[in-house]
Order: sequence, then structure tokens, then C-alpha cells
Amino acid sequence: MFKKLATLISLFSVLFCTAQNNKLFEQATEAYNAGEYDQAVTYYDDILSNGKHSAAVYYNLGNSYYKLNKIAESIYFYEKALLLSPNDSEIKTNLSYAQNMTIDAIDTMPETGLSKLYNNITGKLTFDQWAYVAIGFMLLFVLLYIYFYNSSYSTRKRFTFIASLLALFLCLISVLFAFIQRNDFDENQPAIIFAEESIVKSEPNNTSAEVFLIHAGTKVNVLDQLNDWNKIKLSDGKTGWIQNNELKLLKDF
Repeated sequence: MFKKLATLISLFSVLFCTAQNNKLFEQATEAYNAGEYDQAVTYYDDILSNGKHSAAVYYNLGNSYYKLNKIAESIYFYEKALLLSPNDSEIKTNLSYAQNMTIDAIDTMPETGLSKLYNNITGKLTFDQWAYVAIGFMLLFVLLYIYFYNSSYSTRKRFTFIASLLALFLCLISVLFAFIQRNDFDENQPAIIFAEESIVKSEPNNTSAEVFLIHAGTKVNVLDQLNDWNKIKLSDGKTGWIQNNELKLLKDF
């Protein structure tokens, strides 16, 4: 009795929260279309506070901050949207517009042919999506094998057997890609610089030598942390230390 009541309460809570988030999303869209970008940001922040994280919310937050000329914030939320939807062309386009507004023009280290091919293939989907693809191929393998086992015609048995093996092979490949993507996701800790100008040090202290300067909106990868300092790496391979409060990690959800 009490378990059923708890289940019903939980269900109603989810439905209420979903309805509330949908209403906030509509209000945010109306505010954005009316040019009230600060209000739109408030509504989208309320949605995030309710635990609703989606590429659409992050993308619209990026658009709102871009309209407010807050470039670091807009890049931050575009990048968060890309983490959830890595192949969305609209997000990529708007991100490139925002990146063109930044001060730093940092080169990217060239990729070898194999590395580029590997990234292009595995990067098509997130690790969750690769896992779903693997499950789909596994179900297809089971169905084809059952059909093969119960078929009485040799030609049909041969076809379904080969098809089932292909489905199994693709399932294993998808599992491998999911593992690779998950491993890359865990190893990389991207962040966006929020300080207008950051002095990157050679060591994690204020007395060490200055290595270079970076500015708001620049994307970095955090390699290590020590007390109030982060060791960062730029896309061109340069490394150094900056203080924690000068950047914001992307993977905080």
C-alpha cells in the first residue's frame, strides 16, 4: 500500500516537474523573441536548477548570452550543448560565431591521417549513443539467429547466418567505440576561461614565471589540480598553471 502510494507521488512529482519545465521553456522562448535576454537567461537557469539538462537548453542559453555580448558565457553553454549533441550543425555554427569574437587565435595541433579518421568515426556519436547502437545490433543478431535456427531453406539459412554474424560484428565494434568515447570523455576535462585576461604561470604559485596570456572565451583542457591552481593545456600544446576562479569546467553535470 505504502509502496504504491510512494510510486504515485513520485510519478505525479515527475509529471509536475516536466510541466513546469515546459512552461519555463515557453516563457524563456517568449522572452528571447521579445529581446528580453536577461529574463530568458533567468528562465533557462530555473530549468537547470530543476535538474533538466538538455542540448536545447544549453544552446538557447548560449544564444541568450551571445545577444548580451557575454562571449565567454555563450561559448561555455554552446560547448556544453555539444557535449550532449556533438553533431548538431546549428550549435557548431553559432559556436564558431562566438569564437570569432574572442581575442586569442590559438592554432590546433595537426592530426595524423589515422588519428583524424579515428576521431571522425568515433566522434559521430556520444558513448551513450554508441551503447544504444550496440544494443540494437545485439537484438538484430538474436532475431536473425532465431530466424536462421528455425529456417528450413538452405539459401535462407546461409543468408541469415551471415547477416547474424555481421550484426554481431557491428555490435562488438559499437561496444568498442562506446568504450573509446567513454575513456576519452573521462580523460579530458575541458574548461572555458572566464577571466578577461589570465596570466598563465610555469608553476602553481604567484612567484613563478609568466608563460603566456590567455583571454575570456578560450577553451582549455585541465590536466591537473593543486590547491587553488589548475594545470591547463591549449589546443596548440602549450601548458601552464592558472587559478581555479579564472575558468569554468564544462563537465559539471
